[in-house]
Amino acid sequence: MNTQSKNLTREEADAFGRELDALRQEVVADLGERDVAHIRQVIRTANRSEAAGRVLLHFGLGPASFVLGTSALGLSKILENMEIGHNIMHGQYDWTRDPALDSHRYEWDNVCTGDDWRHSHNYEHHTFTNILGKDRDVGYGFLRVAPEQEWKPIHLTQPIVAAFLALFFQWGVGGHDLRIDELFSGKQTPAQLGKRARPFLTKAAWQLFKDYAFFPALALGNAPRVFLGNLFANGTRNLWTFAVIFCGHFPEGVRLYDQAETENESRGQWYVRQLNGSANIEGNRWLHVLTGHLSHQIEHHLFPDIPAARYPEMAPRVREICARYGQSYNTGSFRRQLSSVIGRIVRLSLPGPKLAAKLMRRAPGEVAAANFAFAGRAAA
Repeated sequence: MNTQSKNLTREEADAFGRELDALRQEVVADLGERDVAHIRQVIRTANRSEAAGRVLLHFGLGPASFVLGTSALGLSKILENMEIGHNIMHGQYDWTRDPALDSHRYEWDNVCTGDDWRHSHNYEHHTFTNILGKDRDVGYGFLRVAPEQEWKPIHLTQPIVAAFLALFFQWGVGGHDLRIDELFSGKQTPAQLGKRARPFLTKAAWQLFKDYAFFPALALGNAPRVFLGNLFANGTRNLWTFAVIFCGHFPEGVRLYDQAETENESRGQWYVRQLNGSANIEGNRWLHVLTGHLSHQIEHHLFPDIPAARYPEMAPRVREICARYGQSYNTGSFRRQLSSVIGRIVRLSLPGPKLAAKLMRRAPGEVAAANFAFAGRAAA
């Protein structure tokens, strides 16, 4: 559930921020062996799942072993992408000084290079979260996910575009920091794009070779089966990652900011923006692990460098602080958040009423009523 947030003065926002800073420091002081044991256990699970998946795909003969092999390989890729790669590259385990957990050295099983991701995600997105014109993760440059974004005729295609992005999500992430749109606007030259693209093309070529040439070749007569197994495993990972990321950023109740609102922003106001730009997914422990604990997107945006496995225990404290300051804590079931995202993508593919931006900041019940009324007018 989420309700309309109270507008905080700078002094109130700074007090809010001090309480979150204190919570963060409390957790940092408690980091230790159990945090290391958690991530190492997940790494072992991912490695064993990959090994089981590849054995079943390489040596299996029937459909049952194909399904089990593809599922095990897909699980491995999800764990490596979400709970391992994403969180390590955020610097959540740099304090261990373990080279295998070093945010600057880790390279994940994804066509996106670690360096590109650390820039576009760690720096741009987490610094300028939901600021129009600065956070390029808002719609990834081609989806209209909020009414504050200008509608263009191309947005009529966005339900189809979003479906393709979900299927090939790692490629969307991989190409995100290339800023191809800047080539057409004149902000970068073809030579600059070529230089920027070389690391991505090298990484992508390796990923394609590994999954669709090397491993199938090892399987000899089972090569087509291994090829398809890798294709489905990557597709499963892509769909899951897309759903988790979009549920944490673009359901109803999440708001955008214009650049003028964030000028001379204090740390406390930065915290408020992170809170208002995020949404959580409710579920059990396994859901949290499979999402890389991005089911706690609110806590992740507030504390991106804290080991994500700590978010579930921090969440009640964050929620209590939010309640005292009259701040919305946007949370809901996976089905509810995903349905909200899908509805928003479809609805915002059409030009909406001029008051749409204001409606997005109202309480959920008011928004639902307005959407119903708009749908009725569109049908008429």
